Amino acid sequence: MTADAAASSAATAGSAASPQRTRVVIVGAGPAGLTVANILRGASVDCVVLETESREFIEQRPRAGFLEEWAVRALEGRGLADRLLANAGVHTECEFRLAGERHRFPYADVSGHRHYVYPQPLLVTDLVREYADVRGGDIRFGVRDVEPDGIDTDRPWVTYTDARTGERVRVDCEFIAGCDGARGVTHTRMPPEHVTVARHDLGVGWLALLAEAPPSSDCVVLGIHPRGFAGHMARSPQVTRYYLECPPGDDPENWPYERVWAELHERLAADGAPPLIEGPLIEKRVLAMHNYVVEPMAYGRLFLAGDSAHLLAPIGAKGMNLAIHDALLLADALVAYCGKDDDSGLRGYSAACLRRVWQYQEFSQWLSEVFHGTSSGDPFRAGTSVARLRRALVSPAAAIGFAELFMGKDTDY
Repeated sequence: MTADAAASSAATAGSAASPQRTRVVIVGAGPAGLTVANILRGASVDCVVLETESREFIEQRPRAGFLEEWAVRALEGRGLADRLLANAGVHTECEFRLAGERHRFPYADVSGHRHYVYPQPLLVTDLVREYADVRGGDIRFGVRDVEPDGIDTDRPWVTYTDARTGERVRVDCEFIAGCDGARGVTHTRMPPEHVTVARHDLGVGWLALLAEAPPSSDCVVLGIHPRGFAGHMARSPQVTRYYLECPPGDDPENWPYERVWAELHERLAADGAPPLIEGPLIEKRVLAMHNYVVEPMAYGRLFLAGDSAHLLAPIGAKGMNLAIHDALLLADALVAYCGKDDDSGLRGYSAACLRRVWQYQEFSQWLSEVFHGTSSGDPFRAGTSVARLRRALVSPAAAIGFAELFMGKDTDY
C-alpha cells in the first residue's frame, strides 16, 4: 500500500463511527456469499453480509438456472436445499441440432448424474430467507462505497456508507470473503504484484433472451448452425431462456421480435422437432463472452469466491456451480479455523479451488469451439468442431469424458 493510500485509508477509517466487530465480513449476497454465510451461521461463527443492492433486487435478478447434482447434494447436506428439491425440474439429457438432424445425448445414463433446473433468483431467495429470517443472520442491504482494508494484517476491516443515514460504518473482522462478483470491489484489492489475471475472449457475443412462453422441448436444445449458435433452456413452465450468437458488442435494439424468432426458428430447425412456441420477450441483452481467472484466489485475510475470482461465459452452465464449490471450501475452512484453530483449509483454499476452476475453463473453451466453429467462417474450424461433437455423441469413451465434464463429475484432476 502506498503512503497516500494508507493516509486515505486511515482518514476513511477515522471518519467512521466506533467500529463494530465480527469474525467474518462477507461482501456480496449472491449464491457464493449466502452459502458461506449460512454455513458459518450454522456453525455459530459470527459474520456480517454486506450487499449493495436491495433484497428485492437480488431475489429477482435474472441469472443462471442449472445446478449440477453434486451441488444440490452438497446444499442438501447443509440443510439448504429443501425448497430446491421440492420445486426444481430435473433434466437427464440434452439435444444437439446439427445440419437439420436431432442428436439426443443421455448424460444421466452415461454419468449417473442429473441437472436440476432452478433459477438463481429462487436459490438466492431461499438462502436469504434461511440466513436472515430463519437463522437470524446479520445482512445489510443497500450499502454504498464498500472498502475492504488491512487485508495484509491479522485484523482487517471493511467500511461502507449506510444508505439510510449517510454515515460511514466500520466493521473490524478476522477475515473478508470477497463474493461480490465481476463488478465488485474486493478483487481489486488484491495487490497486482501478487496475482495473475488470466483472460480469454471467445470472440463472439450472445444475445440473451427471456421469452414469456412455455418451453418447446423437454430438455436443453443446442443448435449448431452456420448462421450462429442458438440455445433453448427451460426456466419455468411459463418462461424459456434462449440464446443467439451475435457479433460482439451488438446492440439489443438490432434484434426486434420478428428477427429474434426468425433466427431461432432457422437455427433450431430439425426434422421431427416440435415447433417453437413464441411469446413476448421480457429480457434482451448482449453478453460479452469472455472468461478470466484470478490466481491465487486469496491474499492475506482476503479470500475470493465465485465471479470475483473467476468468470465463465454461460457456456455449459458452470458459473453458479463453481461459485457454490468455492463457497463450500471457504466456509469449511473458516469454520475449521474459527472452531479448532486449524488453518490448513485456508492455506490450501486457493489451490483446491483452482483445480476445478481450470477444468471448467478448459471445458468451456472446448464447448465454445463446438458451438461456434461452424459459424466462424473458417472451413477448417467448422470441420474440426463438427468432428469433435460427433465423436462425443458416437464414441462411448468420448461420451463418458464429455458427460463427466458437463455434469461436473470427477473434475478435480
